Amino acid sequence: MSGFKAFILRGNVVDMAVGVVVGAAFGAVVTGLVKDLITPLIAAVVGKPDFSAIAFTINGSHFLIGEFINAGVSFLLVSTAIYFFVVLPVNTLTTRFQPPPPPTTMKCPECLSEVPIGARRCAFCTSALGAS
Repeated sequence: MSGFKAFILRGNVVDMAVGVVVGAAFGAVVTGLVKDLITPLIAAVVGKPDFSAIAFTINGSHFLIGEFINAGVSFLLVSTAIYFFVVLPVNTLTTRFQPPPPPTTMKCPECLSEVPIGARRCAFCTSALGAS
């Protein structure tokens, strides 16, 4: 496990290349999730979500606004899937496994008041505190 930790914390070109390759493979997984599971689920609820037929022509120029809408919907679905299936779980795990922050205060042994760790005397009862 220490070798894996050293690998993760190292910041060189090989690690970056591995990240790009894994990211591309994961991108295919997320795209498949959206295309094969989420989009058909939406289609089952609201009808077929395909806007590619929406287009208009001005002075012989054909504007495929439906393709743009499809790309926008696809982007929203992919980013939503990435957030809920990657970012949220990783943030939860990161928070769960972080060590707690070191304490900044301690209890005075005489009056049990909260005093800063570096204090040599209690601000409330003026008793001498042990070296910290």
